[in-house]
Formats: sequence, structure tokens, C-alpha cells
Amino acid sequence: MSTDRTPRSANWLGQAWRLAAAALLGIPFWLITATLVPPGCAATTCSWLTTGDPLIALASLVLLLWRRRFPFAVAVVVTVASAGSTLAAGAALLALCSISTRRRPAEIAVVVLAFLVSSQLLYGVYPLEVPPVSLWLQPIFPALSAGTAVAVGVAIGARRVEVRSLRERAESTEREQHARAAQARAQERNRIAREMHDVLAHRMSLVAMQAGVLEHRHDLTAEDNRLLVQGIAEGSRQALEELRDVLGVLRGDPDRPEPPQPSLDHVPALITDSRGSGLDVTLTDTTTGRPSDAIGRTGYRIVQEGLTNAAKHAPGSQVRVTLTGTAGNDLHVEVRNSPATAPGNRTPTSGFGLLGLKERVALAGGALDHDPTPGGGYRLTARLPWPDQNLPEETV
Repeated sequence: MSTDRTPRSANWLGQAWRLAAAALLGIPFWLITATLVPPGCAATTCSWLTTGDPLIALASLVLLLWRRRFPFAVAVVVTVASAGSTLAAGAALLALCSISTRRRPAEIAVVVLAFLVSSQLLYGVYPLEVPPVSLWLQPIFPALSAGTAVAVGVAIGARRVEVRSLRERAESTEREQHARAAQARAQERNRIAREMHDVLAHRMSLVAMQAGVLEHRHDLTAEDNRLLVQGIAEGSRQALEELRDVLGVLRGDPDRPEPPQPSLDHVPALITDSRGSGLDVTLTDTTTGRPSDAIGRTGYRIVQEGLTNAAKHAPGSQVRVTLTGTAGNDLHVEVRNSPATAPGNRTPTSGFGLLGLKERVALAGGALDHDPTPGGGYRLTARLPWPDQNLPEETV
């Protein structure tokens, strides 16, 4: 959260050096007046130069401490007070400079007018021995002093506005960077979760299904038990290898190449692997041609997710996988399973399966649908666009 507040010690230090500068600036005016007072002047006038004049200057300096809370009122009072004190000229110029930082023409005009009038009234306080000058030359020096103070104040005010704008812009940029970083972290977490689900869910579901068969089937032969145990060990080993590959990519290991991504050509191997784990799967593939890698990979993930859900929620069911489509039309993928016919372990769900798959299909420009079938089974269908890459490019 941004703030314009400065530490209290720095605030008082800034006040102190400004008041000291105002006091020092009034000394030359006081010394000039002291030299212009004729010797043997009236005792009251000369005593005011050494007593009342410094007291008014001191009161003006103290009053300047409230110039930020009451800027206009303090500036007017201090400039009017300078009519009776040459030593207070420095305080009046600081007040004029301070009010000018607000860059309000009306306030600046009033304080400048008060300063010029007070400087002329000062000639009536002390009988100064000065050569006669034209009436229009008399306010030149006060006007130059006031103009310098106004110019400095306006420049300081403009600089403060610029610094404040730059600070707000930097804080806004920093907030945007934090927001982008948080969004990138969220996207990376979702990507990691999706990759983990794609790699582990299918393998571990098959392992859980085989373990469930071992737990509930007591009529299996020793050879059947050995095959199931062998399938569990093989599935676990493959899951660990695939997990190691994914972690290597996520860690950015330059020596570890990115594992090849599966495509639609790998679906028969996926079906064979599922059959070896005890899942009753049939594949019907009537596609002609080879889709792009992105479409093929999405189709593969759809089949993989359908087989994973069948192994999780419908052990012992019959699963039918159907692939249809041609280039220039759409690729249709359907995974349909019958009701469960065997007991199985209730495996936990990640919540990223169908949700992540729906996002993946939407990014490919397709549509995903899943719903129960009338017989108690389940159906997962998807439509993916399959553009014809062999069409000639249009010319303009």
C-alpha cells in the first residue's frame, strides 16, 4: 500500500533547515536597513530595529510551522507581519514560496500583493537615508524577490506532482507485475496438476483395478494371481518412469529431453495396455488420414480419460472406443462403458480429469459431452475439428 508519509525525524529535519534558511535570508535585509538608518536617529525607531524587529521575525518563523496545515492563512499573516520587520522578509519569502507550490493563481496573487504592499509600508517604519528614485523603481527589488520565490515554489510544486505521478505509476506497475506473477503461478500449478493427472491417473487406475481383483476374487489360480501381481508391478514401474519424465521437464533440466507426446496413432497401444490390465476394451477405428499433432494428442487424452474413468468407477464393465472422421470434417471420439459387474476399490478422484479435458477440447475448438446411458453405463463423447492440411492455399 502506497503512502506519502515520511518518517517523523525526516519531517522535522526538513522543517528545521527551511526555517534556518528563512532566518538567514532575512539577515541581509536587516543589515542593509541597519546601515541605512541615519546615526543619531530617534531612540524609539532604533530600539525597534534591535528589539521589535527580531521578535516579529521570530514569531513569523514559529508561525511557519503551521504553513502545511493552514497554508494560505499563514502566508498572508507572515507577509503582512513583514511590514514591521525587515528580518521577517526571509520568513515572508518562504511563505510565498510554500503557497506557490500549490500552484493556485488566486492564492499566489493575494500573497504577492500583500508582500509588495508590506515592503512599501516598511519605508514608513524606519527613516532610511536613500537617494530619491522614481516611484516605479521603488518596488522593483521586492517584485524581483517575490517573483523568484513564486518561480521556485511553482517549480517545486511541479516536481512534486511529477514525482508523485512517477511513484504511483511505479506502484501500479509493481501491482500489475505481482498480479501477472500470481496468474502465472496459478497457470503453472494447473498445468502441473493436469500433467500429473494425464501421467498417473490412467496407470494408477489400472493398478487399483488389478489390486481390487486380487482382493475380491478368491477363486483365481496361482498363474492368474502371478499375472495380476506382475501387472501391478509393471504398471507401477511405468507410472514412476512417466512421472520422472514429467518432473524432469517441469524442473527445466537441459540434459533431459522432453518426452514424446502421444497422438491418435498411440490409441491401439493404449487399448492393448488396458486389456493387459484386465479391462475388456474393443476399438473401432474408421478414421481416414492422420490429424495434426494437437488434434491427435487431444483425441488420445479423451480415450485415456474414458478408460481411466471406466477402470475407476465401472470395474468389470465392457468398454467400447469408437473413432470416426476424415480430414476436412470433424474427428469424433466416443468411449462408452457398460455398468460395473465386479466389485472394486473406491479410488480417490483428483477433480482435474473431465474439467481439464473440457478445457483442452475447448482450446482445440471442439466440444465435449459426458452423461450416463439408459442401461446404467456411461458415455464420453467429443467432437474435434479436423482441417484438411492438403488443401491448396488461397491466393489473393
